[in-house]
Amino acid sequence: MVDTSLSKKKDPDQPEISLPTLKSQRTKMGKSEDSEKKKKIKDVEISVPIVYGNAAFWLGKKASEYQSHKWTVYVRGATNEDLSVVVKRAVFQLHSSFNNPTRVVESAPFELSESGWGEFEIAITLFFHNDVCEKPLNLYHHLKLYPEDESGPMSTKKPVVVESYDEVVFTEPSESFLARVQNHPAVTFPRLPAGVTLPPPVSTEDESKKKRGDTKDHPLSQWFLNFSEADELLQLAAARQQVQAHIAKLRRQISLTDGQNQQFKPL
Repeated sequence: MVDTSLSKKKDPDQPEISLPTLKSQRTKMGKSEDSEKKKKIKDVEISVPIVYGNAAFWLGKKASEYQSHKWTVYVRGATNEDLSVVVKRAVFQLHSSFNNPTRVVESAPFELSESGWGEFEIAITLFFHNDVCEKPLNLYHHLKLYPEDESGPMSTKKPVVVESYDEVVFTEPSESFLARVQNHPAVTFPRLPAGVTLPPPVSTEDESKKKRGDTKDHPLSQWFLNFSEADELLQLAAARQQVQAHIAKLRRQISLTDGQNQQFKPL
């Protein structure tokens, strides 16, 4: 896992953002245990880009010792599409100090909002529809409430936003899964092998339910981060520069130490 930060000029209207953690961009899910019961498409992978993280607002004058922030933790489509076509439910495991710390969200958008004062790790478990994958996906997110620059003033209007990107990959997907999502924008659909044809997609949900599942008009959508290959390349380049600068510094220190040792060597 590589954690990087880029120096950018801050816009006063922008949120206090911790740049996304560059983790493994492709998480491959294991094959279904009952694969014999479902017709699988071999040599095919289907990917679902997701983003998970939190947005936290300081309560300002309304803040108290134990209620300083209101925050929302979520899992969303990378382009704010409805994930319910793949994800059946999400389970958020909060700190044990919360009432009912295990929160189950049965429909999209997969999120929950709470208030508190402390930062802690939240375990997120995604369960998929039966024709997708029997095994759940475990994610871990560290709830962030305070900006990186703790010396600066906090704002009630600009949230602290921390998000991570992942691309969930399903190998040898079932024919029913492929047929169901072949035109869905939340899914990166593969090129099918020669000779493979799928039945036309059948819509099982009404449009109003689909609209509620996406996050395009979400109240927090203006604060969501944009994830693209260009952004990731820039951050990787910044990380590489930081590593190279650190190596150069270490080399200078080693050279200086060697020079000092030479002065004390007997003739």
